[in-house]
Amino acid sequence: MSHHDKHDPVVSAPGTEPAQTTTPPPAEAAKTVSMPEAELAKLKAEAAKAAEHWDKFLRAAADLDNYRKRVAREKEELTRATREAVINTLLPTLDNLERALDHSPEGTPLHDGLLQVQKQLQRDLAGFGLAEIAAKPGEPFDPNFHEAVSHIESNEQPDGAIIQQLQNGYKLGDRLLRAARVVVSKGKAGSADASSAPTAPAAEKKNSWFKSPFSK
Repeated sequence: MSHHDKHDPVVSAPGTEPAQTTTPPPAEAAKTVSMPEAELAKLKAEAAKAAEHWDKFLRAAADLDNYRKRVAREKEELTRATREAVINTLLPTLDNLERALDHSPEGTPLHDGLLQVQKQLQRDLAGFGLAEIAAKPGEPFDPNFHEAVSHIESNEQPDGAIIQQLQNGYKLGDRLLRAARVVVSKGKAGSADASSAPTAPAAEKKNSWFKSPFSK
């Protein structure tokens, strides 16, 4: 090959593209581009502010949820207290209806009318959750539901058993509104239990204060 052959251009074959040579990038292009310190500090500050706002949002959401729960509890408590107050106001009416029934002759129009009013009022109050506490003779005295008005000797009922109920008790749901007033036995006369028990007044007759309009 002659000296001129070294400088002759390379001719590609017809139909083919000329061969391309890859030029390595300059050394400056391989260097990492650094962010200005001022811009980096700004981004960090904005990220910190965003994290602070997110924390405030989470706290506000939790406070709102707690507020809603507290309002729901207060509303429920207010409803319960209002219902309880109204029913407590009507309990004496139930007592008076029962007293009137006890002193009105059965089979009379007055007795039948009072009975219908009593049943209707009991049904309406039961719809609000009112339940009667019945204390039957012979049942053991339960301080959770009964109020002992007196203790007397009894040959029929054992010590601690109920002899007579003087006034109905009531509960609203699982809450006690009024305990049933009862007379409790302190055992047979002359027994050790009866003699050691404190002296108590004699049992009062149920609704004895109510004077019947039909009595002479």
